[in-house]
Amino acid sequence: MRTSTFASGLILTLLGAPCAAAQADHSHKEHSDHAVEGGGTLPAGWSARPDGTADLKNVKFVTMGPGYHVTLGPATILYRKSDRANGPFHTLATFNQTKKLEHSEGYGLFMGGEALDGKGQKYTYFLVRDDGSYLVKRRDGDKTSEITKGWTAHPAVKKGDAEGKTSNLLEIDAKQNPSKVSFKVNGQTVYTADAKSMDTKGIVGLRVNHNLDVHIDGFALHQ
Repeated sequence: MRTSTFASGLILTLLGAPCAAAQADHSHKEHSDHAVEGGGTLPAGWSARPDGTADLKNVKFVTMGPGYHVTLGPATILYRKSDRANGPFHTLATFNQTKKLEHSEGYGLFMGGEALDGKGQKYTYFLVRDDGSYLVKRRDGDKTSEITKGWTAHPAVKKGDAEGKTSNLLEIDAKQNPSKVSFKVNGQTVYTADAKSMDTKGIVGLRVNHNLDVHIDGFALHQ
């Protein structure tokens, strides 16, 4: 009886192994960057840098109406070298998420951009996502470090509707009070940092995480 029980358990384990492997592969596939038709070109004056070694062919960023529309495979920063803050500044944009994702992904603004086309890239980014939370984080080369304690829920961040659609106005304000950097969503300050602890000089731009489809209106830099 002992031998039979052991053999039966072994057979069940072996039969289950391929299923587990298949589930793991399926889960990984769901999180992979999507292919994007018509990607690889940018509006005049704009640059893009996908995370890691991802290809620009799956980055579609186009002028649409008074704003821009971005459809992504890989998470990407988008910027113009002319959008450089040299002192107190205020940057803002309205982000309109157009579809629902299985897993919420963030989008928003970045500041303090330096060496964005090299290995030593640096910037601080401020994102929201459709579950009603925000994040402030810093990138230094291949490493990232949290400024806020992970994703933080806040009532100012509008959640996605049943179709995943939502609209949020984001601002980084280092101009109204130059000693502080205020991160705002829909007019409400959700996080404040001491300006001395932040890189307030450098390129400002947009960051959109992977597999998102977002329309962006009113992007501007005021100094």
